[in-house]
This record gives sequence, C-alpha cells and structure tokens, in this order.
Amino acid sequence: MLSIEQIIFLTFFLLSIGFPVAHCIHCLPLYKKRSERVFHKDAKEKGISIIVPCYNEEGIINTSIKSMTDIKYSKAEVIYINDGSTDLTIDRLHKELLLRPVQKPTNHKLDFKKVFQLYQSSRYPNILVADKINGGKADALNAGIDFASHDIVITLDADTILTDDALHIINRTFENEKVVAAGGMAHVLQTKNNGESKLSLLKTNLLVRAQALDFLKSFYIKKLSLSRFNGLSIISGVFGIFRRDVLIEVGGYRSTIGEDIDITLNIQQYLLDKKDKKVVFLPDAVCYTELPETFRDLFKQRVRWQKAFVDCFFYYKSFLGLRFFKNPVAFFYLFEGFLGGTLGVYIMTGLFIEGLFSGISLFEFFLVFIAYIFIYGYIYNWIAVEMGEYYGYDFQEEDTKALLTTIIFDIYIFRFIIIFSILYGSISYFFNRKNWNKVARTGREYLSEEDKTAA
Repeated sequence: MLSIEQIIFLTFFLLSIGFPVAHCIHCLPLYKKRSERVFHKDAKEKGISIIVPCYNEEGIINTSIKSMTDIKYSKAEVIYINDGSTDLTIDRLHKELLLRPVQKPTNHKLDFKKVFQLYQSSRYPNILVADKINGGKADALNAGIDFASHDIVITLDADTILTDDALHIINRTFENEKVVAAGGMAHVLQTKNNGESKLSLLKTNLLVRAQALDFLKSFYIKKLSLSRFNGLSIISGVFGIFRRDVLIEVGGYRSTIGEDIDITLNIQQYLLDKKDKKVVFLPDAVCYTELPETFRDLFKQRVRWQKAFVDCFFYYKSFLGLRFFKNPVAFFYLFEGFLGGTLGVYIMTGLFIEGLFSGISLFEFFLVFIAYIFIYGYIYNWIAVEMGEYYGYDFQEEDTKALLTTIIFDIYIFRFIIIFSILYGSISYFFNRKNWNKVARTGREYLSEEDKTAA
C-alpha cells in the first residue's frame, strides 16, 4: 500500500515526465504542419519595422548596428529607442549612424514617456533613433510601436543579430492573414561561427554551453511542439514578430517584470474567440543573442523569468482559468508550467527534505527519479541536437567532447541551478517583484573575419 507521500511523489513525477515526453514526440518532423517551414522565396516585400530598445548598451550597440546595416531587405525600417541611457549608448549611435534631427508625428495610439528628439541616420536613411526619458523596456517598446511606419513589427534585444534570411521568412509567413504574431529561433551569440549554420562550443565556457543546449531544447522541442498545439504562452523578447494593429488593439506592452510573456498572453487572450487567428513559432527565422557568462548573471536572469511567470499567473488568472481544457494556452500554462513546474519543484523538494529527516520510505522512488533524470536528460539533449541539425544548425566535429561534457553538466548541475532559481524566484516575487535584475553585457563586439580585416 502506497503512503500519501508516495502517491503525491508519483503524481508530480508523472507530471514532470509526461509533458516533456509529449513535446519530444510532438516536435519530430513526423508531426510538422505543411505551412510550418518557410524558406526564402521570391515574394512581394511587405514593410517591416524593427524596434530595438536600448538602455546602457554601449558595449554591444556597435554589433547591433552592424547587424541592422547588413540587412538585405528593401522595406526594413529600424528604430532604436534610447531609453534614458546613462552611459555612452546615444553617443555611439550618433558616431556610427551620423544622426540628424528629424520631425515625424507619432500616431498617439499608445502611452509612453516623453521623447526628447527623433533622429535619422545620414548614412542609412532607414534607421531612426528616438532619444527619450527612461520609462523601462515596455515603455520603450510602446514608443517604437507608435513611431513604426509598417504593419509588421519585430522586437529585438540590443544584443540580438538576425541571419540573412530571417526577414524574408517572416515576409512569407505573414502573407497568411491568420498569423498575427510569431516567435523566431534564438541561438547563442557566443557560439556563432563565421559560417551561419555552424555552432561552436569550444570558444565558450561551460555555463554558456549549457545555455546553448537549453535554448535548443526550449525552442526546437518545447516551443515547436506548443506551436503545433496552438499553445504558445511566450514569444521570447529576444526576437518577436507582431502585426502592429494587434499590438495597438491590446494596448501595447504593460510595464511589468516580463514584458514578453505578458504581451503573448495578452494577445492569446485577445484571440480567444477569434478561432481563425494564431500565434506561431518560426524555426527557420533565426537570430543570435548574447547570454550570461557568469553564474551570478544566469541566476539573476532565471529568477526574473520565474517572477514574470508568477506575475502573469496572477494577472491573467481569469483567462487561464477559463475553459482551460479547451484552451491549449491555459492548459499548458497551468498543468505543465504551474503544476508540473513551479508547484512540482516545491512538492518534490519538500518530500525529499521530509524523507531525509523523518525516515519516510521514499528512497526507492528517488533512485528511480535520479535514474530518470539521467536517461531522460541524455535523450532530451540528444533530440534537441538532432532537431537543430534537421533545421540546419549543427555543431562542429571537434565539438563532440565538449558536447558530451556539457550534457553531463546539464544533467547533474545546470538543472539544479534552474530548480533553485524557480524556488527563489517564486518566493522573491512576493517581496521584490519590481527589481529588473538586468544582466551585465560582456562588452564584446561580435565581428566576422571580414569585418575584422576591414577594421
């Protein structure tokens, strides 16, 4: 006869393995939708506005500018929003872009802090810079949306660069009027090689390698599967694509700890009774973004992500509790994210501690759990790597040893860092929910060999 503790353990254990196994199966090419993969083909180019909010980005802004000026898409508009930076961000923008003041009326569709001056680049007329009072990332994004000239809006972090085909793939995808928002694939900037489709682990530290694998799992397995279930609850702030009219219709970005998950849930709530509209993931629209290189910065980032999850859990409780068995977004958010994720971490940790001090017979169960972590962890990572290769992004042959080491590190150390960040982030939300915990940039410029030679 099983004890109540053993029953609880088994319940949350099954929750913790059921969803990942489902995603591992559902992400496979066997289940891909006919319209899912979009390649660069000739099509009439739609206007696209790229919004890049900046706050104290002097270390990375040159890399961003180089990426934006390399874009080969005739109808791309780039808008940098300098959100009251206290460093040399605006000076670097002036120097690299040769800015001159211009007048452009806003649409006054969204609220945001005062803009001191709007500039246009003398070198690249399609690039604008808005210099404004600090109001936070959501406020900066709202300003960018209001200044945007085009119907499709891309939001990028300042440390994010796009691949050559990304805008063309977005252009083709948004020919489908049913698509109102999309998320692109994000790879780790520190692993980027000169050849765009090759990733390298050798020039990064073990922590960055683990995050590179984590991104492969998060995007190529989980997001791809959720997109097929029509259950995406987050479009990463690193690389999001939206129809501008929908952003305005939902009131733009809310000032919160996690603007990306918030805007996605807001749009999904807006689409609840619009069955012909959808939010999708685009595995072939690729960007690279810089990730934390220290344990301190990683922990700060993951704590912020967890705070954002908890914040949206309470803010959208009515939407999430409405028809959750018929609403894939609510179903996965509640059962996978909250029950299997946040609450499950607390329950499993509590049972483990109780078992240590009270002698409850959970030893055999925890042995099974540890064995599962190893076997499942290896298989999950292997599928993620194979999925990356399927979509054209694989590691170099000399990375084999580093890849194996990283998988071991991921299973036995990195996973528990994430668990601790969930525990800490969930509690700290109730005491310090406003702290942004901005992650420090490396200050490194990412240039190709051609750029280095030219420099």
